[in-house]
Amino acid sequence: MAELYPLFFEPVFKHYLWGGRNLEKFGRDLPSEGVVAESWEISGHPDGLTRVKNGIYAGKTLPELLSLLGEALVGTNNTWALHRGKFPLLIKLLDANRRLSVQVHPDDAYAIENECNELGKTEMWVVLKADRNARIIYGLAANISPNIFEQAVKTGELVQYLNHIKLQKGDHICVPARTLHAILEGSVIVEIQQNSNTTYRVFDWNRVGDDGNPRDLHLQKALDVIDFTRVGENLPIPEMTVNNKHYLCERLCSNTYFTTERYFMCPGRKYEGVCDGRSLEIWGVIEGKAEIAGYDLSAVKFVLLPAKMGPFKVSVSEKATLLRTYVA
Repeated sequence: MAELYPLFFEPVFKHYLWGGRNLEKFGRDLPSEGVVAESWEISGHPDGLTRVKNGIYAGKTLPELLSLLGEALVGTNNTWALHRGKFPLLIKLLDANRRLSVQVHPDDAYAIENECNELGKTEMWVVLKADRNARIIYGLAANISPNIFEQAVKTGELVQYLNHIKLQKGDHICVPARTLHAILEGSVIVEIQQNSNTTYRVFDWNRVGDDGNPRDLHLQKALDVIDFTRVGENLPIPEMTVNNKHYLCERLCSNTYFTTERYFMCPGRKYEGVCDGRSLEIWGVIEGKAEIAGYDLSAVKFVLLPAKMGPFKVSVSEKATLLRTYVA
């Protein structure tokens, strides 16, 4: 068995026009000039491969690790990912300094047929920062047909049909593939998602890209995949699963591709877990500090624990909030 240990990665920055400089406040060493929209923290996608920065695998990308370690890295619950030659998940930080486009992501079946072995994209968000007027668009505000939707896009009348939801720090949102959505201006978000970069833009607020031209839209593909039954929905409520002397655990989102939990821990408390071969685990400290598997993490940092790494411990010396993601 090759050596297995907690893995840390060098982030990859994305300079989309809607970004800002807010990720500096969350510990990211940004370039001296320009805006940064996304920090890809743990990524095996070709559009932004992150490299290991510690231990004997330093410098290797996730596809290289997957080739070396296989099931020992991702676990038996991710055999499908091994067969596809893909690391299953992608972790990002998003600085929505300006609003993102109204968009939708395909599911696996549509992506396989239309996007050359790309995965679909189910995702979820945890809000780290929200301005007073921060909002998202999530689904539709009323039942409308695809034909009415298409006409509203073409006539510039789409906004009246979109479901707006106000955001606060600590909110979470589960975004299954085929859900129409947009993150509007004024928030910083952790995004946990399938390893995919396929986005179908529906409406981009009539703005232009860095080249002075409107960014591409993908209306027909979007119409193929939008779930028009998502109407008038609200934010989900966390499901408390454990409340003991050591920690409070909430299940935020659970789907075919990943489960994400949030842990609230007080000083002197601990969590004991084991990577028993079924699934990798990705832990992130989003408030406070913690020691995870012998490594100190401050907010906002992430670590990947390989699936067959064995027992590990999470402990805190000050109040901390953590995210745990795995594949059930």
